[in-house]
Amino acid sequence: MMEEKIFYFDRPGKENTEMTLKLALERAERKKIDHVVFASSTGYTARKIIEMSEGKSLKLVCVTYHTGFYEEGRSSLDPETEKFLIDNGVRIVRQSHILSGVERSISRRLGGVSRVEAIAEALRSLFGHGLKVCVEIAIMAADSGAIPIEEVIAVGGTGRGADTAVVLRPAHMNSFFNLEIREIICMPRSKRR
Repeated sequence: MMEEKIFYFDRPGKENTEMTLKLALERAERKKIDHVVFASSTGYTARKIIEMSEGKSLKLVCVTYHTGFYEEGRSSLDPETEKFLIDNGVRIVRQSHILSGVERSISRRLGGVSRVEAIAEALRSLFGHGLKVCVEIAIMAADSGAIPIEEVIAVGGTGRGADTAVVLRPAHMNSFFNLEIREIICMPRSKRR
């Protein structure tokens, strides 16, 4: 038996980023977890976690949108930010969203909802967007070989920034139901802004 604290924010959003990262890094240190996987589309969260983890021996993995998410042929991370991350030892995973991918394209064109989109919506509605992101980026990073299938810290958010952190054991896409959320570190109480 063990006891851990869960920190709840009043609302989701970017203003929770620093506290989310602080709590995630403290838990990683206390639990001796080596890998911290986090979502960052512009580099804001990535730059903050680099600054806050200075001097710690962590393996940082940034998961970002696939090329073309916002604009055909373009990455959401600008080249300067990407170079900064690489120079600071951050591994970058750029991949299609596991919980939407090509299914979203079909739904947009033909209507309806796929089973994968239903899983994403259930996570988002029940636990918040940030927790859905944590699950998704952990699978994306595992499928890319960027994190091992052992306990990691996953950090996600609602829109920009970070507001949710969990300890989880990731799984690959083809074994989705083997993923285990083992501890919630922090999350917003209200799921909507």
